[in-house]
Amino acid sequence: MPVSQTSRTVPGRADVVIIGGGAIGTSIAFHLAEAGVTDVVLLERGELGGGSTSKAAGGVRAQFSDRVNIELGARSLEAFSRFGTRPGQEIDLHSVGYLFLLSDRKDVESFERDVKLQNDLGVSSRLIDVAEARRLSPLIDTGGLLAAVYSPDDGHCTPESVVLGYATAARRCGARLLTGTTVIGIETAGDEVRTVVTDRGEIETGTVICAAGAWSQAVGEMAGVDLPVTPVRRQVMFTEPLPELAPVVPFTIDFSTTFYFHREGRGLLIGMSDPDQDPGFHLDYSQDWLPRLSEAIGTRAPGLLDVGLRDGWAGLYEVTPDHNALIGRAVTPSNFLYATGFSGHGFLQSPAVGEVIRDLHLGRTPLVDVGPLTARRFSGGAVVRPETHIV
Repeated sequence: MPVSQTSRTVPGRADVVIIGGGAIGTSIAFHLAEAGVTDVVLLERGELGGGSTSKAAGGVRAQFSDRVNIELGARSLEAFSRFGTRPGQEIDLHSVGYLFLLSDRKDVESFERDVKLQNDLGVSSRLIDVAEARRLSPLIDTGGLLAAVYSPDDGHCTPESVVLGYATAARRCGARLLTGTTVIGIETAGDEVRTVVTDRGEIETGTVICAAGAWSQAVGEMAGVDLPVTPVRRQVMFTEPLPELAPVVPFTIDFSTTFYFHREGRGLLIGMSDPDQDPGFHLDYSQDWLPRLSEAIGTRAPGLLDVGLRDGWAGLYEVTPDHNALIGRAVTPSNFLYATGFSGHGFLQSPAVGEVIRDLHLGRTPLVDVGPLTARRFSGGAVVRPETHIV
């Protein structure tokens, strides 16, 4: 039903409408507004960062197995390192490194190839022996390990602070970020989106950008764009304080099981993928993953079995068929752009993705070639090598 002009609570017109207020959406809003794009409006149905971003483990890295993801990660690491200056926000960045623990010979060979590519692209990762891995991460048991890969420039920071920094700076540059506003329709005419319909009014616009994370498939359908994104629950939990915990704990991942941990305050944040998790919008935290998690802890960090555990939270990965992001411009409507489907990498790649979408909107050549990441790859186009490092 049309909303009367007197009850309208959203602007009637915007040059750009961004749908989604997590790390990706707020980064896009900031980069567009900073570049001088006027009338940028971001729509978030809840609170900024209240979706998957607020449930992220906070890891930031450039250790990936293909060029585009390495470049997006490295570019973002650079931005995180100077976030306090631009856009201007303390994000509690801990450059403690990422440590992948390898217990399968094929994984060692794969990571050897990955490290070579990473090094060629300027990433300081390296293959290390088991003894050095234990020195870096004393909590681990090295039984069955063959090698490890370590990159000292990786680490973790606070997702909510990143969103706050981008949102504050975007508003300072003139963007309007509207929370509590749900998109319920997108109207097109010919080859273009013309209107975004919300529960608080309609916005005529020249460009729509979908950054709706796990909810992106529904947004795409409104515009007639196929965005194959499936929500899958991921959970994390926390330990009680560990009195003898080392001041520096690398983000440690047992690659064969996906069990991981990093320091969080005086304890640890721990998590693990659950291969039996059914897809869907399951946002309830449950303990059905604990037997598998306990088995992995018992194998790789058995000392943690004697530590008190506190419940954590459940969040959503936005998973695509090949576990790679969807970034690009739709064929039709041609003024519909998208940045979604990051399969667990959205937060850590958000600075670079904001730059890329800015450049695509302005008709510039992005510093990172994201051509392989368009949604067209699932309809007969080029297919990216599936990314396997999915923490």
